[in-house]
Amino acid sequence: MEIYKDISSSQNQKFKKLLIDNFSKTKIEEGKLLVGTITKISEKHVFLLIDGMKSEALIDINEAKSAFENKEFKENDKLEVYLEKIEDKNGEVIVSASKAQKIRGWYMLEKAYEENTNVKGKIVSKCKGGVIVEHADTKSLMFCPGSQVDSKPLKSLDHLIGVEQDFKIIKLDKFRGNACVSRREVISSVKKEDKAKIIEKYKVGDIIKDAVVKGYSSFGCFFEVNNEIDVLVHLQEISYSRINHPDEVFTIGEKHDLKVILIDNEKMQISCSIKALTPDPFENISNYEVGKTYKAKVIKVVDYGAFCELQPGLTCLLHSSEISWSKKNVSTNKFFKINDEVDCVITDIDKEKKRVAISHKLAKKNPYESFEKKYPVNSVLKSKISNIKDFSIYLSIEEFDIDGFMHANDLSYSSKPEEEIKKYKKGDEVEVKVIEVKSQDQKIKFGIKQLKEDPFNIFNNKKVNDVLTVKVKSTSSKGIMVTPEGSELDILIKKSNIAINPEDARSNRFIQGDRIDAAISEINVEKRKITLSIKLLEEMQNKEAVSKFSSPLSGKNLPFSSLSEKLDNKKKEEK
Repeated sequence: MEIYKDISSSQNQKFKKLLIDNFSKTKIEEGKLLVGTITKISEKHVFLLIDGMKSEALIDINEAKSAFENKEFKENDKLEVYLEKIEDKNGEVIVSASKAQKIRGWYMLEKAYEENTNVKGKIVSKCKGGVIVEHADTKSLMFCPGSQVDSKPLKSLDHLIGVEQDFKIIKLDKFRGNACVSRREVISSVKKEDKAKIIEKYKVGDIIKDAVVKGYSSFGCFFEVNNEIDVLVHLQEISYSRINHPDEVFTIGEKHDLKVILIDNEKMQISCSIKALTPDPFENISNYEVGKTYKAKVIKVVDYGAFCELQPGLTCLLHSSEISWSKKNVSTNKFFKINDEVDCVITDIDKEKKRVAISHKLAKKNPYESFEKKYPVNSVLKSKISNIKDFSIYLSIEEFDIDGFMHANDLSYSSKPEEEIKKYKKGDEVEVKVIEVKSQDQKIKFGIKQLKEDPFNIFNNKKVNDVLTVKVKSTSSKGIMVTPEGSELDILIKKSNIAINPEDARSNRFIQGDRIDAAISEINVEKRKITLSIKLLEEMQNKEAVSKFSSPLSGKNLPFSSLSEKLDNKKKEEK
């Protein structure tokens, strides 16, 4: 063997360059699509030679036929495969024809999505929320939501399964390898141009003859016009009368004349009206006056009242608060049903908003006025307690089927309201006095304490510095609770008003039942406020004593605590 030591010759350099170029062209990477040549076909495998690989790759013949749609293979044919491993532990090349098909299909879907072009496919099965679509070229599976199958709801999809048709890719998830397509987008894009030309034929104000009822929903009715376009008549545009649902008025297949009231060129929609073809019943509103009584027909019952007709098409609202004088928060359906005729009084007419308000209770005699005539203010009657709340008692007046109200403050002059109200229970019959009646406001106010003389009346002729004799009811750290003689009124003499000297300002100096005198330091009959003070009485007595017994030359005021002793000494000196 001849060995060349000199490799710098031009021939060697040329060979080196060719060798490097050959290796660079046959660079192999796992996870890529590669093209190989079929070298042999057996019953189970297809042998594939890939440039740059040191051994042949094997493909299961069933996999190859499935990936290439049962194609008949022969030697020297070219096949595109996916390289999974250059060499496994056995030294074999691992490739996949099915994965190559999926990747090739994904590249085609990506391209169609980027170029906004449609792809061919067919619906192969139904699934939750939609259908599965098979890509015609690569057999890749795509998802089509149920809402994207057609531009209108379909009762059955059987006629679409297995039929090759166009789909538009609306979403691609490259990370998960999912594709979402739409048949509706393809149909709509075709119809959109045709629909625009159809809508150009119509303008607002046009009258459409013999439109056919096609379907309805809770918000309106759909009509088919001239077998070319669907239009909507909203629920409020069907009639001037109140309608709960279009099926109350229409039947599928009926023909009606319509008036075009709105054209939306962006949404490609035409809105029509039926009531616009009939006279507005509100034009006859001048025949009705506020405050007068009329007959009204109930056409709809709702939670907050009822809608009634004064005449066909002229609708008015009877609010629940205007149904009964005596019942509060009434349930309308317990009073009225559809087609009932009721007496009502018109309470308001709004010509701008075309609204009429009526009252059923005003058509009846006001029971509060009747009550006031029989039981004016200061009248006394007996009534049963119908309900009790935190600070109020409600009384039932069965004679007039109404309720009256009594606040806890009107139960007693002396006791605390929250304690006094606990003495009563539902069903008790009590004697009360009428203290207020407001018939228009449906309000009657009662009181129990008003049946007795107001203990505060003893102060009507009293004034500041007047002296009262009171009886000690109880003592506490706050002062002395006393009751004036001839009264049930409780008054607190505060600790600061017990005595002049702080040492004597002790409430425990007194016991329950003691009778003591106190002066009025503050009084306000209107506000029912009075303040009593023993300290003020002592100051008044001190001042009176000093003025009688002190020397006119003396410049000192005698302390009250030693006044009696000094007065005794003065009397001895005078003797």
